[in-house]
Formats: sequence, C-alpha cells, structure tokens
Amino acid sequence: MPFAIPMGPVPITLQTLGVMLAPSILGARRGTLAVVTFLALTFAGLPLLPGGRSGIAALLGPTGGYLVGWVAGALVIGLLTDRLLRAGRRRYSFWWGVAANAAGGILVVYAFGVPWTAVVTGDWTFAAITGFAVFLPGDIVKVLIASAVAAGVHRSYPVPPAGRGTGEAEAAR
Repeated sequence: MPFAIPMGPVPITLQTLGVMLAPSILGARRGTLAVVTFLALTFAGLPLLPGGRSGIAALLGPTGGYLVGWVAGALVIGLLTDRLLRAGRRRYSFWWGVAANAAGGILVVYAFGVPWTAVVTGDWTFAAITGFAVFLPGDIVKVLIASAVAAGVHRSYPVPPAGRGTGEAEAAR
C-alpha cells in the first residue's frame, strides 16, 4: 500500500524502484519492455497502480507524466547500462549505476512528471514542491538501492546486453 502525500494526488510508492531495477539488470531493450508491459497491463485494466487504479484515466490524471517518464527513464538507464557493459570494463559498478539511475530514474522521470502534474493541477509551484521536495529524498534512496542490487546481480550472474551472448549475436555472425 502506498504512502499517500496528504497535500496532493501523487502517491509515494516503490514502483520507481522497479523502473530503475529492470533496465539496470536487463539492459535497455528488455528493461524498457518490462516497464512498457507493466503499463500496458495497467492500461488494459489490471489494478496495479496505488489504490487499485488502472486504465487510461491513470494516464490522464496527475500521475500520467510520471508513468510516461517511466518508459523514457528506463530507456535512458538501460542505454547507459548497455554502454557500460559494452565498454572495455564490461563490469557493472555501483557508482556507474548511481549515475545511470539518477539520470534516468530521477531527471528523466521528473522531466515528464512535474510538468504534467502542473498542467493537470494548474499549479506549477505545487508540482515543483511535490516533485522535488517530497519525492527527491526517497528517490535518492531508491537510486542507491537499485544500484546496489544491480551491482550484486551483475557480479553473481552477469546479464549480457541484448545482442551480446544471446541468440541475436549468433545470428549476426
């Protein structure tokens, strides 16, 4: 159950942790597809959002920009993760993960969410305060958790980015 912000319509949840974890572990294509699949199921009517919300109404409400931002954020995190894994280091590091998750999971998601909340509520001040003052501390913690978990997963079970070490790479040869 989410912790609802008493002063506004946008709840604090751990769902953005999943948005950060999926591409950090699976890479750009598979991680973004996981987020898109979650949203498709939500828009199809499964009550997966806080309070059991679902359908297109969730997209049109104050949280809609954040939902769209999840897809763009997952793509950015995944692209940065893929770039790291394809680089000479070929090893996921905690600090690279922090940078990737902060860029995609905070900057990109907020770039979609805050303006959309402002449009829907008609109040830019409220949207900015809610987006930054209320959500930012928790999102920083989620970035650290996602980066630590992804680093542990990549150490234990290296997941190659799409096209490397998969059937796609074999077919390309």
